[in-house]
Amino acid sequence: MLDWNRINELRGEVGDDEFQLILELFLDEVEGVIMRLSRCDALRLETDLHFLKGCAWNLGFAEFGTLCDTGERKAAGGRPAEVDLESLLASYSASKQALMRQLDAALHPDRRARRA
Repeated sequence: MLDWNRINELRGEVGDDEFQLILELFLDEVEGVIMRLSRCDALRLETDLHFLKGCAWNLGFAEFGTLCDTGERKAAGGRPAEVDLESLLASYSASKQALMRQLDAALHPDRRARRA
């Protein structure tokens, strides 16, 4: 679901504070585009999925990026009705939750110790 090698690589390149800012920006931009996804306009859907794919792969949302890529190709082929938006949204949500849990544990190990 998530490419932890990519996530850790990016965290290492920019540091945890900057990574959190990048993550916030990513989530804001992605969620703005997700809210307007529609199968009614194939070109718009293709463009939006291309954008989402790039964001996803840059930040390590591997499964979500792959689903965006598949949907982008279907929309580009004139088959927007075949784009599985429900699976795409579910993948994004699950990936986001998994990332947040893991990052919270990595950035705040003392919280985990207090729960035990």
